Amino acid sequence: MSDTITLSKEEQAVISALEKLNVIQLNNVVKFMEKQYGISAAAPVAVAAPTVAPVVEEKSSYDVELTDAGAQKIAVIKALRELTQLGLGEAKDLTEKTPAMIKKGVAKADADAMKKRIEAAGGKVTLK
Repeated sequence: MSDTITLSKEEQAVISALEKLNVIQLNNVVKFMEKQYGISAAAPVAVAAPTVAPVVEEKSSYDVELTDAGAQKIAVIKALRELTQLGLGEAKDLTEKTPAMIKKGVAKADADAMKKRIEAAGGKVTLK
């Protein structure tokens, strides 16, 4: 396939006239043609297929980790005992050895509830 385009005498005359114009004059001609004929001199842009955002699967289970017991350790220990059924000594050990895993494989709603309860008591929790 050849890239050579053959022009008629009339088309060649138009091209010759356009070649003699300066940039401002040529710009005016382009603007006139755009308005008069409803065309655009902009380079055609290939329309890309709409990109589909990668589906980010929400985790179905979370690990709840106590990252800091805070200043109110007794309140955090009580919250841990309520949420995990741990004994007093075990809950106390968790608050002293942060970061400490509280529960693994917890459903999102339960993990959020645990986080809210412990943070209300003064601790800091990370969901992983």
